[in-house]
Amino acid sequence: MDVLRRLLGRLSVLYVLVFLTFALAHAGVAIGPIREPVIVPAVIVETLCAAALAVGAYGALAGRAWAWDGLLYGHAAALGGVLLGIAATTLRGGGGDADAPSALLLTYHATMAVVLTAGLVGAFYVSRART
Repeated sequence: MDVLRRLLGRLSVLYVLVFLTFALAHAGVAIGPIREPVIVPAVIVETLCAAALAVGAYGALAGRAWAWDGLLYGHAAALGGVLLGIAATTLRGGGGDADAPSALLLTYHATMAVVLTAGLVGAFYVSRART
């Protein structure tokens, strides 16, 4: 269980960096090939997702008693943010290719949904095994 805790903690740090990268991109900062339109609500949600995951990562990597709860809640909150982003991307109106989401944005949302769900399943498994 300790190996899984450390693994999820390290992966959470990676996810924090990914969320912050896309938060900067949605704030209008061009990061290498990543260029996204300015979307202030996306910046807010991605920053909150990064903060939730950062708390869970800290708990896991520092070996705190609440580490599993932090990982569980952090992954759940971030997954909620990603699902909100998927809904916003899907429901975004517009009439033309200029309003269509980029392939990078669609891949980002899909990938984060999968990895956060896997982390959530792992944290749930351990929370059930601990009791």
